[in-house]
Amino acid sequence: MNLADNIWNHILFACIVLGIAIVIGRILRFAIGRFVKSSSRKLKVDPTKYNFLKNAVEFIVYVIAFIIIFNSIPKLKDYGTALFASAGVIAAIVGFASQSAFSNIVSGIFIVIFKPFSVGDRVRVGQLYQGDVEDITLRHTVIKDFENRRIVIPNTVISNETIINSTLEDEHICVFLELYISFTSNVDNAMMIMREEALNHPLCCDNRTDDEKEKEEQKVDVRLIGFTDSGVHLRAYIWARNPSEAFDIKCDLNKSIKHRFDKAGIEFAVPQRTILIKEGQQKL
Repeated sequence: MNLADNIWNHILFACIVLGIAIVIGRILRFAIGRFVKSSSRKLKVDPTKYNFLKNAVEFIVYVIAFIIIFNSIPKLKDYGTALFASAGVIAAIVGFASQSAFSNIVSGIFIVIFKPFSVGDRVRVGQLYQGDVEDITLRHTVIKDFENRRIVIPNTVISNETIINSTLEDEHICVFLELYISFTSNVDNAMMIMREEALNHPLCCDNRTDDEKEKEEQKVDVRLIGFTDSGVHLRAYIWARNPSEAFDIKCDLNKSIKHRFDKAGIEFAVPQRTILIKEGQQKL
């Protein structure tokens, strides 16, 4: 086989490899595009923010194709080794400099894949941040808190924190209305007032199952939780449609129950301490 035949064989091999790379790249680009579009619809974010995934995967396929071509053609192998060695050094420098940014991008991809929250969900991130998710980007997530401030949290931070999502599956929330009354107050009357005021609130909803309704279980349950040093601990279980209405219910009931307790002579618990002084006790 002469030199011309070898050259044409190498060119044919390179064309075949590039053709296969183009086909694989297009297939992967199409598959990732459909996945990103579906996930972005569920997360309620702009799918164009994640178009870089399609371009990145296609670029990696082409890089692998060129590596195969350079390693398979002897005359290009030496040039390829030097080229990829220098490119590797540059990539290492750039990768070290952008390690934090890359971590945020990877965390953003995981948010797209696993969908722990969507835009509009009410979440608590760790013990510090709470509010409504306003935007999800590749680098960070924006949360609007209850004071109308925007909290910009890097995706890496969110990935390492415990997330409480109040609207992931079911927005209904059970409000714990906890009150403490004095030991001398009428417990049964206090529990009745708490139940009546909760049932009369327009935002109180019925979250009982059909079985619970057949058993005639209470729509609003009030229980005596225990005793403290200052009084009796009562808790009412009230269901609301969402966290916003739950907050409104709790604030309204605190006021209305306070008025009813005042009229019924029910006193709230206050800290008490009894001091016993023994006469004639000798000092050491």
